Amino acid sequence: MIEIHGVTKKYGSKTAVDEVSFTAQPGRVTGFLGPNGAGKSSTLRILLGLDRPTAGHALIDGKPYQSLAQPLRTVGAMLDGASAVPERRGVDHLRWIAQSNRIPSRRIAEVFETVGLTDAANIRVKKYSLGMKQRLGLAAALLGEPRILVLDEPVNGLDPEGIRTVRTFLRQYAEQGNTVLLSSHLMGETAETVDDIVIINKARIVATGTLSEVTAGHASLEEAFFSLTGTQPGQSW
Repeated sequence: MIEIHGVTKKYGSKTAVDEVSFTAQPGRVTGFLGPNGAGKSSTLRILLGLDRPTAGHALIDGKPYQSLAQPLRTVGAMLDGASAVPERRGVDHLRWIAQSNRIPSRRIAEVFETVGLTDAANIRVKKYSLGMKQRLGLAAALLGEPRILVLDEPVNGLDPEGIRTVRTFLRQYAEQGNTVLLSSHLMGETAETVDDIVIINKARIVATGTLSEVTAGHASLEEAFFSLTGTQPGQSW
């Protein structure tokens, strides 16, 4: 389980996250939505131990990320794409992660097959398309066979077939009792994938609940999002 309790993050006079609280439950996909600058990235960075909160706490299986004995075997994360060295081959990127985290080397071939990147394993990352880099980032997140996935825009750059493949995988992954926290700007795709929704706007949570609860009274998730955040179609996110 992911538990965020009263998390606040201040950078000088600016408040990036203000008393944010929500949970992401096992066996469910939770969508984390908000306009650009709303506080999504700050919340995820705090959850993954990349930033310290000014107040509150974020827990993964009841512990801060920094306290996990084997982090990559508990939570797999994809933030800002694969973040791989461009001159490295894809397989070398995953090999380095596996060796540094004592993950069996057999997992490298398995995750390449899972994300449909086997034929590109020996190609240097600088030659990867955006979609291929996204697949590599997802492969890295899956290396440790984690029970929890935290993914930021995982289908960005993927073609329709790739998007559908990721959607199907995440649904099956959650159905096995695992937890998925998914951040995305693609409302239609998010509505096809998630069970629960958390919406953040101007550093504060403005809605939480099941997909049907959050969209009640609205024609779609997109309409609910615009109504709850006060944004308009066509505005920059």
